[in-house]
Amino acid sequence: MPLALLALAVGAFGIGTTEFVMMGLLPDVADDLHVSIPIAGHLVSAYALGVVIGAPLLAAATARMSRRTVLISLMGLFVAGNALSSFAPGYDSLLAARFVSGLPHGAFFGVGAVVATGLVAPERKARSVSLMFLGLTVANIAGVPVATLMGQHLGWRATFLGVSAIGLAAIASLALLIPHDRGQAPAAGLRRELAALRSLPVWLALGTTVAGFGALFSAYSYITPMLTDSAGYADSSVTLLLALFGVGATIGNLLGGRLADHAMRPTLFAGLTSLALVLALFPLLMATAWGGALAVVLLGVAAFVTGSPLNLMVMEKAAAGPSLASSANQAAFNMANAGGAWIGGLALAAGFGTTSPALAGAALAVLGLAVAGVAAAVDARRAPRTGGRERVVATHVPRAAAEAAARH
Repeated sequence: MPLALLALAVGAFGIGTTEFVMMGLLPDVADDLHVSIPIAGHLVSAYALGVVIGAPLLAAATARMSRRTVLISLMGLFVAGNALSSFAPGYDSLLAARFVSGLPHGAFFGVGAVVATGLVAPERKARSVSLMFLGLTVANIAGVPVATLMGQHLGWRATFLGVSAIGLAAIASLALLIPHDRGQAPAAGLRRELAALRSLPVWLALGTTVAGFGALFSAYSYITPMLTDSAGYADSSVTLLLALFGVGATIGNLLGGRLADHAMRPTLFAGLTSLALVLALFPLLMATAWGGALAVVLLGVAAFVTGSPLNLMVMEKAAAGPSLASSANQAAFNMANAGGAWIGGLALAAGFGTTSPALAGAALAVLGLAVAGVAAAVDARRAPRTGGRERVVATHVPRAAAEAAARH
């Protein structure tokens, strides 16, 4: 695997850290800015809104630019947003800065996934995507806990300065390791990217992402009360247990990337089935402390096994213009975050019990399986038109060029 993937992983690490660290800093931010914790929670929503809006907008705006330049520019915007967060004089300005910080998130992962698959031979494309997302999962193990401790001891503003420093390191890595791609820059631009989004298989793939990862966030959004009220853990143990989720997510991410290179659709079906089973077992597992810890790890593994096949499937179905579709998939992940949390909250509000969000998540995973099944049926009907062959590459990269990039 080329070293350029390391640069993408560094950027993903910084993005993952700033996305999730706000949850742990909400009490400190609320106290410092003299707002309630529910009001401070809007800072999380502002970031997610920035991702949903920024992913397709920035991908479309940069469709004709060199992807290397796009990645460096997006990381520059990321650094600016986090620096503005650190120096925000009040709540409203911090809200705006968090929105700005979220804007480059989806486009970075979307364009980065296209670049990653173009750096390797066709049979390693899913693995290359999983290595980029490794930075995101490792952020949950190390980046978020360390950044949270930094905020608690040095002040929350120091956390965002630290994240800005990670962003600067990512810019240096991207400039040093990502090959110049003037000859591979998209020729058709925005029109071709938009045309790729008119495909039914692309929308079915995006729908699978929303349902599948909605299942994860339906449960994960309420994992703390499950661990404290059901499994009996003390509040002080939750941070360590969430790091265990990061360990599971890392394992699932790497496993999914390796398996998807051999059998993309079976890996997706297996991941969604495993996710439904794990979530259905949550009421039983959360009855004991050891079962609760196991449930957290298994949730991370099952959910992130599906990450690489979902990303690769979207790019495959939009092979003529993958950057915008891949970025739209990142917006779909964040729609899943918001929608899953809302559905899980409805289950709690209805009085179905502390672990009921997990059961709602299991239903969403089954829905994801159904959408994936429809997508498979659509592909089967279209297969005769292509002689039974299904495209499995995101962009056309000659084998010789891929091997040369791998030696870079």
